[in-house]
Amino acid sequence: MSLDAPLHPEYWPGPETPLWSVVAFVLGTAVGSFLNVCIYRMPRGLSLVSPPSHCPNCRYRIPWYLNIPLVTWLMLRGRCRNCRAPIPARYFWVELLTGLWFLAVWSVHGPTAPAVAVAYALFGAALIVASFIDYEHYIIPDEITLGGVAAGALASFLFPALHAQTSVGAGLRDALLGAGTGAALMYGVLRMGKWLFGRQRVSLQGLTRIVFSETALHLPDRQIPYEEIFYRTSDTIRFRARRLELVDRCYRDVEVRLTPERLQIGNESLDPATVVHMEAWTDQLILPREAMGLGDVKFMAAIGAFLGWPAVLFALMVSSMIGSVVGLTAIALGRRQWSSRMPYGPYLALAAGLWMLGGREWVNRWLGA
Repeated sequence: MSLDAPLHPEYWPGPETPLWSVVAFVLGTAVGSFLNVCIYRMPRGLSLVSPPSHCPNCRYRIPWYLNIPLVTWLMLRGRCRNCRAPIPARYFWVELLTGLWFLAVWSVHGPTAPAVAVAYALFGAALIVASFIDYEHYIIPDEITLGGVAAGALASFLFPALHAQTSVGAGLRDALLGAGTGAALMYGVLRMGKWLFGRQRVSLQGLTRIVFSETALHLPDRQIPYEEIFYRTSDTIRFRARRLELVDRCYRDVEVRLTPERLQIGNESLDPATVVHMEAWTDQLILPREAMGLGDVKFMAAIGAFLGWPAVLFALMVSSMIGSVVGLTAIALGRRQWSSRMPYGPYLALAAGLWMLGGREWVNRWLGA
């Protein structure tokens, strides 16, 4: 027997053996450790490679033996070894979730289509990053969405089996069709949602004083930061003020329109950046409301590029059902209000994950195909 015999494929266990399931889980937890870096750094515009892993509180550089997935967090009881600052439980759960995802994908696809299992595992990792960032920051970075469209097209070209195809041309065609369908369909939902639910009428108890500070709108019962009101430059706050006071002037019975770029008081137009404080007395105002962001449109395009247009339809329907159940339950429990913002990316990601774990077969059985 030659020295390189153990490296020959025939000496390796087949993909259906339990060994590869263990490898998938361990590899997934290691990938999950990197995903935690992405979740923390990407929305803050930080490099993913420099500086190396460190404690955000004391800047202690974490050595390799304290960077073992799952084990380190449990061993240190969720605290930095150097300064004892708490390490969020999210670090542990992301590693565990990614390990379980890799295990699940390999269990379903690994024995028969190892390449598809690897592609699904990596795409699912991107979905996990997008979900946690969207949940915390209400954004999905373009590196994931637009990068996902490009990666999906490339993966479909290299592995047309992602779309149940055998030729590279058919795989690339289905990827582009899926990306276009996903973007167009989700953009249509966005525009319809903006038309139906794009305005929120706030009725006040008679003539009421409201305050516009440099950072937020102050209502009698709450204050709303401007970043939760204005998502695009066209979003507008509208109301009729019986009395309106600026630092250096006063108005009576005027229409007011405020956008991120312009303050319109009657026929007078001002730059909002020059107005540091404004008080108004009114009985109601209309606030802009966002049904969905463009990040979700690009996110659905990435899902379509990887999984095809049938997955887009599946993800839209399933995510809507999941989001409705979660939202209504949160409202019933008093955890959120009807008008409060809710990230939609995690529900799209969950629906896409269900598709990869057998959604196509479930739909075929339901349709009797």
